[in-house]
Amino acid sequence: MDGRLDSENAESEAGTARRRLPPKERRAQIVNEAVRFFAEVGLEGNTRQLAKRLGVTQSLLFNYFATKDELLEAVYEKVYLDRLSPDWPDRLTDRTVPLRARLLAFYTEYSGLIFERDWMRIFMSSGLAGAVLNRRYLMHLGDVILRPVLAETEALAQGDTRPTMEDIWNLHGGIVYIGIRTHIYGMPGPDDPETVIAQSIDKYLLYFGIGPED
Repeated sequence: MDGRLDSENAESEAGTARRRLPPKERRAQIVNEAVRFFAEVGLEGNTRQLAKRLGVTQSLLFNYFATKDELLEAVYEKVYLDRLSPDWPDRLTDRTVPLRARLLAFYTEYSGLIFERDWMRIFMSSGLAGAVLNRRYLMHLGDVILRPVLAETEALAQGDTRPTMEDIWNLHGGIVYIGIRTHIYGMPGPDDPETVIAQSIDKYLLYFGIGPED
């Protein structure tokens, strides 16, 4: 009997500790768990299930996020926008550095941020669900990363073949697929992803007659 009471008291104290988290910490806790939750069950998961996972009431969730859409917006910022470094556009357009080196630096850093389970699963599930999260992210990525890469490629391209956005998407999609293969399909990835990324970049640049020092 005493053991059960001790257990009940411990659970009560743990619940009190959860309730007493500062608002900023509580909000971060909810968002972090929401990322894991939606990565696991998809965007159709409901806030009642999420609250149960957190060990809090659904009404407490709504103290921080008035609607599920508002919570998904916070997930979008955490998973997508917070991983895009604000200095990437400047670094990608710095012509004092060869384009190959710029692309390799970007995709090495970018792949290190997105080649993980939660990012890949939320990205794929939101795309299949027709959610706006993917479209917004891809539009933003196109504006701040891919269009600048297109302009840099155009400036160096040799011959009559001119780069298009489709060429940029093919490069980008091929690199992202390395992570999809591992975290969505459960297939083994390359032992050295950076080498594969470098090979993809080299093929892309060679197609437009751009050398490694250009």
